[in-house]
Amino acid sequence: MTEVRKLYILLCGYEILPKTVSTRDRGARFVLAEPICAYLLETSQGWVLFDTGLDSRNLRDPGESQELFVSDMMPAPPLILPEHEIVAQMSAIGVAPSDIGHVVLSHVHADHTGNLHLFRHARVSIQRLEHEFAFSEAQRGNRFFREIAAPDIDWHIVEGDWRPMPGIELILTRGHRPGHQSMTVTLPSGATKIITADAGDLPREFRRGNPAGRQCRRCGRTRQHSSRQTHRQRDRR
Repeated sequence: MTEVRKLYILLCGYEILPKTVSTRDRGARFVLAEPICAYLLETSQGWVLFDTGLDSRNLRDPGESQELFVSDMMPAPPLILPEHEIVAQMSAIGVAPSDIGHVVLSHVHADHTGNLHLFRHARVSIQRLEHEFAFSEAQRGNRFFREIAAPDIDWHIVEGDWRPMPGIELILTRGHRPGHQSMTVTLPSGATKIITADAGDLPREFRRGNPAGRQCRRCGRTRQHSSRQTHRQRDRR
């Protein structure tokens, strides 16, 4: 029996990306506004947050935001409107950051860890592979390393597929990052939602079984592998 009572999808802004980020070398002339999302779960064990969105403070200075974000794979900085702020959305539900007891990170990229500073009191779950990679010497020079470097973060290191409680399961979906994980949520109705995070972006690509977009070179696996993992999870239901 599921311990999940409600699932809230929090739209935390948009990233402006060439379509090839999601389709790998197809549709290069198209640009997509891809949503940045976090997922808030009300459970019988308290509030759980899957990912934390992007820190809008990195966008306040136009020059700094250009330097931080604009590259060959991102033609413009992300867009975060006031209504996209995670605290404002949680407040509308009646939830404060201090109410969150458990944060689960799909992986360590700035659009997923940006607001982690709001939840220093919470346990933070991450795959061992992802934690080791994020804290490697090569990654310590990353411009967003500060978002995970605070010594008071209560890390909860996991390995492989795991279940924090009935109704919530995490699947190791390596590819986009060495320790990327996706989440399946069983609602009180019995319906199951698969939250892929960055294991893949477009439903059409999942249906085609095509590898998608950018991947981590170190882990040697594509998002096609991640897609197969999430499809297997779906087919088990």
